[in-house]
Amino acid sequence: MTSAGRPDAIVIGAGIVGAACAEALSRDGLRVLVLDAGFAGGGTTAAGMGHLVAMDDSPAQLALTSYSLECWRALAPELGREIALRECGTLWIAENDEQLAAVRAKKRLYHERGLAAEELDARALASAEPRLREGLAGALHVAGDAVLYPPCAALRLLALARARGAELREGWRVLSIGGGGVRGARETISAGVIVIATGADAPRLTPGLPIVPRKGHLVITDRHPGFCHHQLVELGYLTSAHEMTAESVAFNVQPRETGQLLIGSSRELVGLDATINRPLVARMLARAASFLPAIAALSAIRVWTGFRPATPDSLPLIGAWETGENVMIAAGHEGLGITTATGTARIIADLVAGRAPAIDAAPYSPVRGHAAAVH
Repeated sequence: MTSAGRPDAIVIGAGIVGAACAEALSRDGLRVLVLDAGFAGGGTTAAGMGHLVAMDDSPAQLALTSYSLECWRALAPELGREIALRECGTLWIAENDEQLAAVRAKKRLYHERGLAAEELDARALASAEPRLREGLAGALHVAGDAVLYPPCAALRLLALARARGAELREGWRVLSIGGGGVRGARETISAGVIVIATGADAPRLTPGLPIVPRKGHLVITDRHPGFCHHQLVELGYLTSAHEMTAESVAFNVQPRETGQLLIGSSRELVGLDATINRPLVARMLARAASFLPAIAALSAIRVWTGFRPATPDSLPLIGAWETGENVMIAAGHEGLGITTATGTARIIADLVAGRAPAIDAAPYSPVRGHAAAVH
């Protein structure tokens, strides 16, 4: 690119977070160049479940997820049917009375954020999802949650950016950053700001960034329309998701627009070993069948792995990096990158423009006190 074509912003990574950043920056009138070592909508984005869900592991997490859901709703009319958005809501399932008390606390938190949330007793839960096992205590119904197809959502976000003049270069691996630009194998490109949105690969470009890969498995079934109607998650999911143990599983099932079911979830700290851990998958499927017994009779057509970019406090890194250069980080979203892509993008765009973000960005600052990467 010549100096005449120098971009205002370079976004490294064309997954859903990078795509959302490109869309938000181009909406502000910036000339955006998106670079990806592979292809748009690949990587962790292509491996994810695609939930748009409010999560309350911490006040900062709930603030970002609820804000991001607002951003998704605002963008949805522009994204089209290709993203397979399904506003199915989530049922957070309580197995016993102790967990039902946690449901009530969760409901109060959601109401404080203006989120619709309704407690279901055992009978109402059985009516909402008849295939769940008997004996469950109840659930929290969060009607505003949804699911979508992440690769197509990333492509549609990029299409909006490209319609405003953004450029996408696939197969362009950034080797290093510095001096106000990025260096590839054959070219160095400078820009006003560089946004690193490469997930678990972000520490390669910014050593010291406290992100590690956390592997997960997913299973998808053949088509069984109407098998379940909501995203189903056990209330213990947050414990599984945010305790940095070697291995964990939790019940999480999504109905897809195709009639298929997406079954999760597992977590492992094994570096970048993409091998399918069959015993762990068996545990994950057994956990699913313990809530939905009939799921054991369905045909699974594919199993795959992906790598969530995890941080020590389970919050993403959004904002300026400590190098003092023009580098912004938009990474470390763990399993919430699909949900929080839009909120992350708006925060990045606001910071680049010198505006105050709509929510307090301090909890997500990349320099908020992490001494080292998680292990």
